[in-house]
Amino acid sequence: MDYKKIKTDVNAVTRNIEDFTNGTANVYETVSILSKRANQVGLEMKEELNQKISEFATTTDNLEEVFENREQIEIAKYYEHLPKPTLIAVHEYLNGEIYFRNPHKERPDEF
Repeated sequence: MDYKKIKTDVNAVTRNIEDFTNGTANVYETVSILSKRANQVGLEMKEELNQKISEFATTTDNLEEVFENREQIEIAKYYEHLPKPTLIAVHEYLNGEIYFRNPHKERPDEF
């Protein structure tokens, strides 16, 4: 997923709390959904970054020589300027791009 194409704020913004209760009617459930999605996005970004950086890995075990690779620096800067996973999750939630369900609400009589 290309996170650079997502048009979201890169900084934290004050939001209306009622916007977060539209889908669940419970702020705490919404926060749980957002945290799980932010963890998913963060893991995807981390795996993608590790995959790109592993292309430049050297097989030498010499600690005295440190090579600065220009491509590696550019990749790191690219990922530093991306929005944080939490902000991406909030953006997706407010735009209805996250699918979620609560199995306890679907079968409340089993307990």
